[in-house]
Amino acid sequence: MARLVLSECCGLAPLRLRAGRGAIAAPSAPASLSAAALPRRGPAAAAIHRDWALRVSAPTRLTSTVEGEDRGSSPLGEEAAGGEFDPGAPPPFGLAEIRAAIPKHCWVKDPWRSMSYVLRDVVIVLGLAAAAARLDSWLVWPLYWAAQGTMFWALFVLGHDCGHGSFSNNPKLNSVVGHILHSSILVPYHGWRISHRTHHQNHGHVEKDESWHPLPESLYKSLDFMTRKLRFTMPFPLLAFPLYLFKRSPGKKGSHFNPSSDLFQPNEKKDIITSTASWLAMVGVLAGLTFVMGPIQMLKLYAVPYLVFVAWLDMVTYLHHHGHEDKIPWYRGKEWSYLRGGLTTLDRDYGLINNIHHDIGTHVIHHLFPQIPHYHLIEATEAAKPVLGKYYKEPKKSGPLPLHLFGVLAESLKQDHYVSDTGDVLYYQTDKKMT
Repeated sequence: MARLVLSECCGLAPLRLRAGRGAIAAPSAPASLSAAALPRRGPAAAAIHRDWALRVSAPTRLTSTVEGEDRGSSPLGEEAAGGEFDPGAPPPFGLAEIRAAIPKHCWVKDPWRSMSYVLRDVVIVLGLAAAAARLDSWLVWPLYWAAQGTMFWALFVLGHDCGHGSFSNNPKLNSVVGHILHSSILVPYHGWRISHRTHHQNHGHVEKDESWHPLPESLYKSLDFMTRKLRFTMPFPLLAFPLYLFKRSPGKKGSHFNPSSDLFQPNEKKDIITSTASWLAMVGVLAGLTFVMGPIQMLKLYAVPYLVFVAWLDMVTYLHHHGHEDKIPWYRGKEWSYLRGGLTTLDRDYGLINNIHHDIGTHVIHHLFPQIPHYHLIEATEAAKPVLGKYYKEPKKSGPLPLHLFGVLAESLKQDHYVSDTGDVLYYQTDKKMT
């Protein structure tokens, strides 16, 4: 089953600082840390920016790429030779224009407001569990599993915000809350935070991305038929996350629990030990509750909602970066940049669930500026749309429930199988034997 690990998040170790033209372009900080305000050189300024970048899970250096190199070489930039929109062309705008369009208050983090969402979600989780245990009816359990699994996913999103530093400006508060939320749903906080940072640093890069990135054709064809079948056949892709935590995905090595993993830098070992210990503590709590309450009750109260949460996580993260109705470019080599990679993400509408899972479907601006709190993402996106133009794809309205997205997911799994081993601007190809 280890080979089943889907490309839920596959990439290289977190990026090191490096100088020169090939350096990573970062999203700008809030006004107080904007590119204009940061000296280009100097150890003190570099240290301040390095600390900010690591806390928000953003790339680790600002370069001129942010302001100039992402712009298209033609006057229109976004138009192909035939006059049709080309989503893989360099955009005629930079991160600075997008940042300038977003109101300044959208960057402000309110820890009290963030904690109110935590309190709300925890109260609902405990209330649902208490009600289901008291009623103990097979008419109620399926409803409980769907609701509680969705709430576990909501807890995950708040922990995700802690990892980005968008929860608050206090790193200690972010770490404490993040550990509690993520450990409660069996996610190693620092381990996943760091690998997710790598995803944001390399989004849209074929080899270096860490979240549902494509398999190169040679790697895809090296997999046996059964592994490929399971990789692209529902519902197996919705069970990828736990396997990914332990063994990542095809072509990658490392575990989120091992401080010596390729995922982490040497100075992050203590963080990984801490988050792994917290994860093990939660496993101990669950084992104790199983002994006291019995395995069947724990299966109903925790295990089944956990699987629903995993399905939500895999589905949402996949749909952020795939969609058969929108052909999305992937990059490698000189064609990749932080901005172009960020523009490969998609916003999705989840109807009533948007508020429950903290608007995580509003994803394009989140990828470009992960330090913006989730409760400002919708406003920031609306403000940025005139700048993004055709590079922003308006999400299809789902109604109360996002049932159509299951069809989008299934169809994408049928069509999006691999990309070419060569080339720098790539699109998914289909293995017709799998359709």
